Amino acid sequence: MSERLDSDETPNFSRPGEATVAARHRIPQAESLPDTAYQIVHDEIMLDGNSRLNLATFVGTWMDDEAKKLYEDSFDKNMIDKDEYPQTAAIEDNCWRMLANLWNAPDASTAIGTSTIGSSEACMLGGLAFKRRWQQARRAAGKDTSSPNLVMSSAVQVCWEKFCNYFDVEPRFVPISEEHKTLDGHGLEQYVDENTIGVVAIMGVTYTGMYEPVDEISKALDAIQAKTGLDIPIHVDGASGAMIAPFLQPDTVWDFRLERVHSISTSGHKYGLVYPGLGWVVWREAQWLPDDLVFKVSYLGGEMPTFALNFSRPGAQVLLQYYAFLRLGIDGYTAVQQASQDVAKYLSAGIAKIGAFELWNDGSDIPVFAWRLKAGHTKNWNLYHLQDRLRMKGWLVPAYPMPDDLADLTVQRIVVRNGLSMDLAEDLLEAIQTETAYLDALESPMPVEGQHPGFHH
Repeated sequence: MSERLDSDETPNFSRPGEATVAARHRIPQAESLPDTAYQIVHDEIMLDGNSRLNLATFVGTWMDDEAKKLYEDSFDKNMIDKDEYPQTAAIEDNCWRMLANLWNAPDASTAIGTSTIGSSEACMLGGLAFKRRWQQARRAAGKDTSSPNLVMSSAVQVCWEKFCNYFDVEPRFVPISEEHKTLDGHGLEQYVDENTIGVVAIMGVTYTGMYEPVDEISKALDAIQAKTGLDIPIHVDGASGAMIAPFLQPDTVWDFRLERVHSISTSGHKYGLVYPGLGWVVWREAQWLPDDLVFKVSYLGGEMPTFALNFSRPGAQVLLQYYAFLRLGIDGYTAVQQASQDVAKYLSAGIAKIGAFELWNDGSDIPVFAWRLKAGHTKNWNLYHLQDRLRMKGWLVPAYPMPDDLADLTVQRIVVRNGLSMDLAEDLLEAIQTETAYLDALESPMPVEGQHPGFHH
């Protein structure tokens, strides 16, 4: 029987395409009906996990119906084409100025910012601004520019390791410990010198969700400057916390209220409550973004400045961010983030009551927390086994080793996002209790071969 593309009477799974194994590595020769191609892809992604039950990722997995409609209205917009989409460009400008004000910039009209594909790109732009300003100052002083370094916590997000690798900067990692669970300024003078382009402070460490005390880091750098003359700026990696702290901990001083903070980045697609992928970076003042990092390009009929690593990129997420700002306002964001934190603290309190575990933190910063097995509790199982048992029930709750000096310590982490209701949290807590009891009842050790971390940024 010859293949036909116009056969509406042929049952779906008997049509050409559905009745054979779909192409994997070569584009097929023949066409398919639109609904046949749709059905093939739709069926394959059924093998993916349920994003609402993924407690490994920080990335947003829920928006309301009006946001979805706006997404459909605008997914063809190219953010870089400001001549064709001037209003989208104006809305991008509105958003980063809103963030500049949210983060207490002295004057949002003299700040500068941009949207990015995600906070990793935003971090790299912040790092590049540091490197370029350091190079300019060194050249002006007739000094060598070949050995820049960047100081950060050993628990830093991998994007900073990428930045240092890609842009030839030496990473200097300050190890965390049981006594110093974050980069807190302790011993910082051992890591900085005249080649230090900046220090990264994290508002919401990926491993545990804890805030690094930016004000204490700033004070440590003040003391170093008073002693050595080194004036070292801070970039705040606020991928998560920059969209939590202003609403839940408004009195915590971490942002542009600290003069040493030159730039702040965040993920719009994390606690900015937008679908992936969207990031933001804002500089306290335009002077901290070197002019030679900004390109003026002629594109599709207009001239425009650009200082992103990516060129063509979606405009829809920027519009979704503006929608979220208008839809929620300060009160709405506070309510959403507080609800997430309430769930996180409910879960952490419940897990703390299970005799097998000890909390590393409880979700009082961003709504993220981690725990470990109590020393000596068991030799029959570990947190990777609990991770696998929970995954059998659909829950993705990652276990992984801590960094560097704590690499022998394994923790398990929960990220609470908008969409994890208290009712779902109760189901999760019951699953953890049930699977822990199952593991505790084992009379011999579980196999450990092939175990791997379930760590996701």
